[in-house]
Amino acid sequence: MGWHRRSADGATLTLSLHVQPGAKRTEVAGVHGEALKVRLAAPALEGKANQALIAWLAKLFAVPERRVRLLRGEKSREKVVEISGSARGPEVLLGQLQA
Repeated sequence: MGWHRRSADGATLTLSLHVQPGAKRTEVAGVHGEALKVRLAAPALEGKANQALIAWLAKLFAVPERRVRLLRGEKSREKVVEISGSARGPEVLLGQLQA
């Protein structure tokens, strides 16, 4: 799968992410094994990092937060996230890598 997969109908994008909470700023840091590494400027306390990740992805993919769903990894750095209804592809994240 690599770090991203688009559904057959193109409506859903699934991302494998390695998340590092407590960073200075939220940014893509490169590839980490089979996942894309994301640094989050939110602490790993009481779900704050997960909420920050969902909000950040929703903004990047131009969808409401309810369209971004954490499938796996609620209490882990290894997360699988599903984004539905976005016309944007995973290259949006790669664009963040060069910023």
